[in-house]
Amino acid sequence: MTAELAQLALILALLLALAQGVLPLLGAWRGDRALMAVARPAAYAQALFAWLAFALLAYALLRLDFSVRYVAANANLAQPWYYRLAAVWGAHEGSLLLWIAILNLWTVLLARSSRHLPETFAARVLGVLGLIAAGFLAFVLFTSNPFARLSPMPLDGNELNPVLQDPGMVFHPPVLYTGYVGFSVAFAFAIAALLGGEQQQAWVRWARPWTNVAWGFLTAGIVAGSWWAYAELGWGGWWFWDPVENASFMPWLVGAALIHTQAVTEKRGALGAWTLLLSILAFSLSLLGTFLVRSGVLTSVHAFAADPRRGLYILGFLIVAVGGALLLYALRAPRLAAGKPFAALSRETAILVGNLMLTVAAAMVLLGTLFPLLGDALKLGKVSVGPPYFGLLFPLLMLPVVLLLPFGPYLRWGRTEAGALQAVAVRAVLAALACALVAFVLSDGSARAVAGVAAATWIGVGTALYAYKRLREAPRGRRFPAELAGMLLAHAGVAVFVAGVLLSDSLSIERDVRLAPGQSEQIGGYAFRFDGVRMIDGPNWKAEQGTLTVSRDGAAVAVLHPQKRLYSSERIQTEAAIDAGVTRDLYVALGEPMDDQHIENAWTLRLYYKPFIRWIWLGGLLMMLGGFVSACARRLRAPHTGAHGAEPAAAIATRAAAAAP
Repeated sequence: MTAELAQLALILALLLALAQGVLPLLGAWRGDRALMAVARPAAYAQALFAWLAFALLAYALLRLDFSVRYVAANANLAQPWYYRLAAVWGAHEGSLLLWIAILNLWTVLLARSSRHLPETFAARVLGVLGLIAAGFLAFVLFTSNPFARLSPMPLDGNELNPVLQDPGMVFHPPVLYTGYVGFSVAFAFAIAALLGGEQQQAWVRWARPWTNVAWGFLTAGIVAGSWWAYAELGWGGWWFWDPVENASFMPWLVGAALIHTQAVTEKRGALGAWTLLLSILAFSLSLLGTFLVRSGVLTSVHAFAADPRRGLYILGFLIVAVGGALLLYALRAPRLAAGKPFAALSRETAILVGNLMLTVAAAMVLLGTLFPLLGDALKLGKVSVGPPYFGLLFPLLMLPVVLLLPFGPYLRWGRTEAGALQAVAVRAVLAALACALVAFVLSDGSARAVAGVAAATWIGVGTALYAYKRLREAPRGRRFPAELAGMLLAHAGVAVFVAGVLLSDSLSIERDVRLAPGQSEQIGGYAFRFDGVRMIDGPNWKAEQGTLTVSRDGAAVAVLHPQKRLYSSERIQTEAAIDAGVTRDLYVALGEPMDDQHIENAWTLRLYYKPFIRWIWLGGLLMMLGGFVSACARRLRAPHTGAHGAEPAAAIATRAAAAAP
């Protein structure tokens, strides 16, 4: 009965989502408070049934109910319980159910915290979220049902893809989806504002914390996915410009632009139309990522099995949702007020330039991702767009952002005198040159290492000087504003990330070697001694496990155990061994035996020396933390009452201007 109960829960959730989507929007249009009041109860009830279905799928996997097709395809008797739980979102149907569960979580949180919003506006926001939920629930019920029965029931099932049987799989998809789906809130706010003509500064102020949190979760998800790929796939890289990596990176870029332009709109009333467009695009790119992963139109290590019905449904949903939003934007955006004017040298201009670079970068990534598909559709033959394309264009587009980043906080709203920037520019340039000179000497003249150190110092010194300036000028006893602290953390994260990317890329050493037991290889100042291979057993796999003793200057540093695992499904998975450090990683992947009949003899191995690679993820975590801290700003999250339960827009503008750094 588990599958049938879950199926009923999904049907009820769909009906409630339709009620939540249609009735409040109709009530807002007609001014009917009774219809608008349906929004919150419908949202709570829909979430209850959606979460019940999600819990029942987890229960079916944990108790290995092989009469459910999804369970039989993604779990078996030997699979550990925690990977059975991760299998809830390990395949197409379950991942969509996770999407719906997270969307309902965002909706419930918004419903509970939106009582200070104008009644009509809140009804529109919750109505839009209800329509989005209805679209995904219909997708699950009609094309991707995770509760379909399998008859006859097998005695044992298949297992979760071995590449997904990793601790990173337990938290990477939920965190990533929380960010993906979180942009639906900004999208709903934008659509509600376009429908009702709300004051720009008012709705943006309400939307900013939600956008910051969504972007923070998306950052965390991308960081976790990058770390998982590095540790699990055995190739020593952290980013490959895979189409599905790009699918998460595009909304991240647009989300970063949105966070900054929301600040301009809230505090100055400017760039309102641009803020609305970015709110629409951020979620639209999340939907596009869903289409790319689940339609089968691309080849990716992340992509799910192809099904033409699924692809057509998602494409139709994408056209209706995005096309409808853009049509509404085209009709309503020209009526928006222009906001306060600003000079060429001002914070608004700097943010606008950064926004344009981030948006163009997202468009560049989109073009590189879709161009092979367009080539196939137009019968142009197989076209490959890989890392050389992205690696050339992306740094060029980000260069203006890096140059502007230290100056942004120093610029004033409206107009800034050029002399105000001279002192920080001189100090940042001198610090960057000094550190670049040191990097030049220590890296034997590596241009990328010098560029990485110079760029990181440029950003870091500018950020540190501004933090010191604000601390020195702040009245005694006044708390450091959370919004400002979040900005400084995120900017510092960019500095650490840039240093990690360029230093690890330029100074890494990779070597393929053939070693017999007792032989050693020197790499990066470390000696790797191969001590042989032995067989070991795991819960649902057998493995050939190597042993390498790593030493430096005769002193033992680490003992590494790379593996080649054979799972019960007869699939082989390489497990790299990593000795992690703040300034370097030592990384070993086991290759093949030189003699298949005698694994105790020589083997091929791949050795890596990866300096500063951990700084990449540290920088990402600082950016994530910056997004979360910024969302905690009291002036953004405290409820204010005024006419119809909301603070008047004029009061919002006054408070925002007073709080602006």
